[in-house]
Amino acid sequence: MDQKIKSLNDKLALAKIGGGQARIDKQHQKKKLTARERVLYLLDQGSFEEIGALVTHRTKDFGMESQKFYGDGVITGYGTVDGRLVYVFAQDFTVFGGSLSETHAEKICKIMDMAVNVGAPVIGLNDSGGARIQEGVRSLGGYADIFYRNVQASGVIPQISAIMGPCAGGAVYSPAMTDFTIMVQDTSYMFVTGPNVVKTVTNEEVTSEELGGASVHSMKSGVAHKTSANDVECLEDVKKLLSYLPQSNREKPLDIAYDLQDEVREGLTAIVPENPNKPYDMHEVINGIIDADSFYEIHKDYAENIIVGFARLGGKSIGIIANQPMFLAGVLGVKSSKKAARFVRFCDAFNIPMLVLEDVPGFLPGTDQEWNGIIVHGAKLLYAFSEATVPRITVITRKAYGGAYDVMNSKHIGADMNFAWPSAEIAVMGAKGAAEIIFKREIQSSDDPEAKWKEKEAEYAKLFANPYSAAERGFIDEVILPKNTRRKLIKAFKTLENKEVNKPKRKHGNIPL
Repeated sequence: MDQKIKSLNDKLALAKIGGGQARIDKQHQKKKLTARERVLYLLDQGSFEEIGALVTHRTKDFGMESQKFYGDGVITGYGTVDGRLVYVFAQDFTVFGGSLSETHAEKICKIMDMAVNVGAPVIGLNDSGGARIQEGVRSLGGYADIFYRNVQASGVIPQISAIMGPCAGGAVYSPAMTDFTIMVQDTSYMFVTGPNVVKTVTNEEVTSEELGGASVHSMKSGVAHKTSANDVECLEDVKKLLSYLPQSNREKPLDIAYDLQDEVREGLTAIVPENPNKPYDMHEVINGIIDADSFYEIHKDYAENIIVGFARLGGKSIGIIANQPMFLAGVLGVKSSKKAARFVRFCDAFNIPMLVLEDVPGFLPGTDQEWNGIIVHGAKLLYAFSEATVPRITVITRKAYGGAYDVMNSKHIGADMNFAWPSAEIAVMGAKGAAEIIFKREIQSSDDPEAKWKEKEAEYAKLFANPYSAAERGFIDEVILPKNTRRKLIKAFKTLENKEVNKPKRKHGNIPL
């Protein structure tokens, strides 16, 4: 028996060193943790239970039968983060460059199936050179097996992808179908076709970083929801993100104990400028409403005219969608609509109440927007809000113009409570433009067109550049003082905790993709 125990321990020891010390050292030289170090850092100390440590590949072609490593390039198992169960896989770049084989994929699929069955998040730590070429179509089949499970798990359990090295070719589609993708600056990249193929096909000279680095995907494409400075920061980001999420769609997010006292916030009163055309930072409004230091922003550097992220309000997790007047006056565009729609759908799937802070002058005009489908992309956000059944509250801080008023969680598309500050302007358009259209002939025939225009602008503003016309019709439930916003929201969300919506039976809707 002693010999058998020694044999097991020897095998497990080999599994723990992956591709060997030389390759581990090389990983460290790149300022990267190894797969096992990442898993152990992510999970609570002593909680990791490994599955499939002794799995090896089955390939005999190209001399592969003599190159076998226990674990086959991916570490899989389960453990806890802050005491909550999670399943995790971490690709090991020291073994065949983390390339995906048939058995490598089987290990990932196994823990994904387990996670869905028990209702716990899946975290993927990606660091792979792609499909294992020696296995041909078997490795491609392995990717497809994973993709299928990503889709089946979508909206059932949270799925988080951390890109901590290369992720190229077919490998990119699994992270793309997960809920959140976090990339590491300078050491990670994602692309469907690499620089060499790009040069051959399009004659473009481009580096891996320029083509698919963390900065590109966090600012230009929107593929990355968050960028971290290094591996440790990336894993901390995963932990923080998990703290706002439930274990599955069968649960609600965990509450944090919070001692409610005087929730009046006087500082909110002075944020919105008297001049309706002057910008202000919506982050100040967010921070004036939520629990201190609780905002966790998603897609911070992408489509900055809208803000999305998680926060806590009275200890409870909420999702925030807010127009940002500091960028493009907070208008809705192609990118901002897609960004917000995806976030809204995630919150709704996982029972996270939503707070909308609205200051929107409309949709971004121009040929670029129209030719790139602002109609269908704006409809995505409209669809997402209309479909959502979680508690939804809107606060209009200033402008709510035109179709954008409808789209930004208006009462008409199912919002539960709609508040407005006295500074709110709810109208088809701004007073200046409206006066020019309505009173065009009167202005043109006037002895002093400029003075007449200003007169009619003031007349229209008095009628509509306020929240009271909408409040008279019940489209606004209450016009509130800014300082009372936090107190009102805490009470309103409390009343909505047991909200239920019975939806018509259907297979699924047809969102305007």
